[in-house]
Amino acid sequence: MRKARGIFAMGILLFYGLFHAPLATAENYTVEGSMGSTIRYELQEQVTTGDGVKKLVLSFVVPQDFSSPTYSQKVKDFDLRFSPAPQEKKTRTDGRGNQIVTATWTTTPAVIDVRLSLNALNETKLPVLQTRAPFPLQDLDRGLRDYLTSTEQVQADHPRIRELSSRLTRDVKTEFDAVQRVISWVVDHVHYVTPPVQYDAVYSLDSGKGNCQNFSHLTAALLRAGGIPTRIVNGVTMNQPFDIAWQKGVLTFKMGQGRHSWIEVWFPDLGWVPFDPQNTQLFVSNRFLRIETGVDNNETKNDGLLQWTQLKDARSKPKLQENISANFDSDNVKVRGDRQSYGPQNLLLSPGVNAEFKQIALKPTPPPPVIPDEEKRKLRYEVPFLFGNLEFPEDVDFAFPRVTTAAGINQFEMKRNFLVETAEYVTTKATQYAQVAVLQKPVKLQKVGLALHNFGGDGWLWADLFADNQGKPGQLIATSSMVSLDQLSPKPGYRWTDFDFSKDKPVLMPGAYWIALGFSGSPVVNWFYTYGKPVGPVDGTRYKGIFEEDWSGALSYEFNYRVVGMTVK
Repeated sequence: MRKARGIFAMGILLFYGLFHAPLATAENYTVEGSMGSTIRYELQEQVTTGDGVKKLVLSFVVPQDFSSPTYSQKVKDFDLRFSPAPQEKKTRTDGRGNQIVTATWTTTPAVIDVRLSLNALNETKLPVLQTRAPFPLQDLDRGLRDYLTSTEQVQADHPRIRELSSRLTRDVKTEFDAVQRVISWVVDHVHYVTPPVQYDAVYSLDSGKGNCQNFSHLTAALLRAGGIPTRIVNGVTMNQPFDIAWQKGVLTFKMGQGRHSWIEVWFPDLGWVPFDPQNTQLFVSNRFLRIETGVDNNETKNDGLLQWTQLKDARSKPKLQENISANFDSDNVKVRGDRQSYGPQNLLLSPGVNAEFKQIALKPTPPPPVIPDEEKRKLRYEVPFLFGNLEFPEDVDFAFPRVTTAAGINQFEMKRNFLVETAEYVTTKATQYAQVAVLQKPVKLQKVGLALHNFGGDGWLWADLFADNQGKPGQLIATSSMVSLDQLSPKPGYRWTDFDFSKDKPVLMPGAYWIALGFSGSPVVNWFYTYGKPVGPVDGTRYKGIFEEDWSGALSYEFNYRVVGMTVK
């Protein structure tokens, strides 16, 4: 055990061993610096009520000021307007401190327009934190006990949750050490997918999959099982990117713009401190707008909630369309990361911490096998091969993502959800993008698929395949056949677009290869990405200006792609 500036498993672990080292080594980064912004936030909703609606209720939560050792927000000029005006409008504060505005129409118009706006002064500071909180915690106030409870979505008393929590925190002496072990385990064992089948902690534990709700519920369950108060936070993330300087260049972070769920953990000497279990500990960036808190996402459902009662023989139900926008009137980001020699294998950032903890080194990962030349000639490619970052919401119209659920006899509700469009315009902004695929087997390549959305324009698309050169795209290996933009469906949603490599018939030995989208003309195309790195190394998504040679920029997410071909038995 030791006291140190730095942390176990907090930061970026880079799988450079897959590229040019005999074994994977931890590249775990603590971060320091600050982020300060003035943000003009607006939410617009339009409800089309349909027929037979007797009563309709809309509710919203007023974001409150919040301060922690690392993240703070100040809310000004909050304004909420309805057109036409409701017959009744009430404001109340619930037991969690959420201020809820409820608007009720007993005579329902055909269309209701909602406009919510505010100015937010958001700041993230990343000092070295000091904490002496022991583990297990002692003498907690009664007001914290709700955040230790087991709920339908946070099953803190489930035997498998309790066993894992106990195993992760065995022999731990400080709260910080307990929390960072839990967060590190979640980051390494849950892959982001949306939408998941379920959102609760046990499903996340069993499947190893989930969206932001799953990350939050599982982390909260494991921490509560260990006696650490944890609450769920709901809010909005904004898609303004930001850069973190690191030893190998720049790592760019970007969230989808929309609803998000994260957590806050109680430290006796720090208070409530925010965590995003997908990629940050002890802070969230100032691209987060904090709105509502509670014990789980069944409780924190009031912001954007639509409820109604309708006649039994009504032919249709209300529809809701939502648009979120955020303009950064000022934005000052100065953050850099420092490499540590220990940590998890997936992306996680944290400020430095002075606390007693045990460093646990990454278990080395062997690189892809090297096949001697004399063996390559004997290989027979007889087995179908499919590999990549395969899971994404296909054919989903993100303008209408909500689901209606029954709330009683002829009573229904439509909650906000967390289905966020995460994608990059890859045929604009004079920027090129490339995604790595690390193959563990030899492959006779047939085609490469990319998860694309055609927004219009005209022209041609193709895929280039590059060899790896020290963790970046190197020599061009092959180019696919061209695909006319007319061949892509104009319907809303993302779907696979396959690029044919059968003409060149490239044979790829185990190793890293880079896939880049090429284009001509004026296509407007999005490429879908997944939070974190479900398949590849942390810096395995690259970008550069079209007139630059060095792929110096790395992205914190991973594009959805698939490699199709034949491999050996």
